[in-house]
Amino acid sequence: MFPLSEPTYLILLALSHQSMHGYGIIKTIEDASEQAYIIAPGTLYGVLKNLEKQKAVEITGIDLNNRKKKMYAITTKGMAILQEEQTRYEKLLSFTYHLKTIKSED
Repeated sequence: MFPLSEPTYLILLALSHQSMHGYGIIKTIEDASEQAYIIAPGTLYGVLKNLEKQKAVEITGIDLNNRKKKMYAITTKGMAILQEEQTRYEKLLSFTYHLKTIKSED
């Protein structure tokens, strides 16, 4: 499942903090990124459906206070996928920094 698409990574990252419904996921990503990342509802629900099939996300219940919205939670498998992707990003950034350092010494 690697590498993850940007929306998939951001959705897993948002859910790693707490369970939430779809609109909450969208708002969390928008607010945390200061509107740098905006995920359309169609993209969100398509990704959530795929993550559910892969057992990386599960529906934990229905939020009756918010018009019966499904609540989504990251699973143990989803956390492992997220951690692997974070490690991949860290290695990529480390390599980028290293390569830039070598280039600037020339």
